[in-house]
Amino acid sequence: MNKPKLALYWAASCGGCDVAVLDINEKILDVAAIADIVLWPIAVDFKYHHVKAMKSDEIDLCLFNGSIRNSEQAEIARTLREKSKVMVAFGACACFGGIPALANLTTRDEIFQRAYLEAPSNANSAGIFPQTSTQVAEGQLDLPTFSDSVSSLAQVVNVEYFVPGCPPPPELIVDVVAAFASASLPPAGAVIASDRALCADCPRKKENKKISRFYRPHEIIPDPEKCLLEQGIICCGPATRGGCGHRCIAANMPCRGCFGPLPGVDQGAALVSAIASIYQGNNAEEAARMVSEIADPAGIFYRFGMSSSMLSKG
Repeated sequence: MNKPKLALYWAASCGGCDVAVLDINEKILDVAAIADIVLWPIAVDFKYHHVKAMKSDEIDLCLFNGSIRNSEQAEIARTLREKSKVMVAFGACACFGGIPALANLTTRDEIFQRAYLEAPSNANSAGIFPQTSTQVAEGQLDLPTFSDSVSSLAQVVNVEYFVPGCPPPPELIVDVVAAFASASLPPAGAVIASDRALCADCPRKKENKKISRFYRPHEIIPDPEKCLLEQGIICCGPATRGGCGHRCIAANMPCRGCFGPLPGVDQGAALVSAIASIYQGNNAEEAARMVSEIADPAGIFYRFGMSSSMLSKG
């Protein structure tokens, strides 16, 4: 009997999600035993035209990581959607926009201005920007169109499942593939993670104490037994789904929020509310000091979820 066909693809991402698949170690052999891999740019030499030649729904499962930043990524997302029975937004970038989506705080033109004209490391006295089409002696060279904003996968195509994380932990990857192989996936639309906040089963002690200042992680050595937020370190646990295994917290580092928002909640707004509830401030001056202690608010409150937040451009 023919094995199911599996595709893995990366769009606007760092490559960490693909490395996470390799981090399942010898269980990668189990994946190979379960399914035939028909596309995986990091590991297997298949081309776009091989996928485009496939029939509709010929791919049984597609794990798509990365957000959508340019026209090539959008085109491949649509192609893989057409060819795949089950499309999975794999990792924080595909699920919520991820770190690339912080670029939505600015515009395409401002990004190009900085990258190709103002950055001190470049030498572009002619002020040349990338062109989508350039004619050279050998023929025409084409580049994808750089979009004005970054989108999550579900903002471009329909998605059956969401597997969050930056990257998804190996055991979660194994569970997803095993659930697919045994036809025991949850109903379409599910996020393969907990529906409760990370704080709900965090092993650290909470004393319901107020704080009077915030610290960046390098400014303090926190008590490994106590709640990080109650020690003045911004931890995204109150506003983030559980299911990651508390990896960051176990390493005495705060949650960064990569498992995304709780159902029906804006992650950044929920975190602001949680922080405001424990900060001891009695006047405008103290409130201003609190704000000054939060370096890079957008990068803290919306590190992984700008595309799908209430601040999204679209």
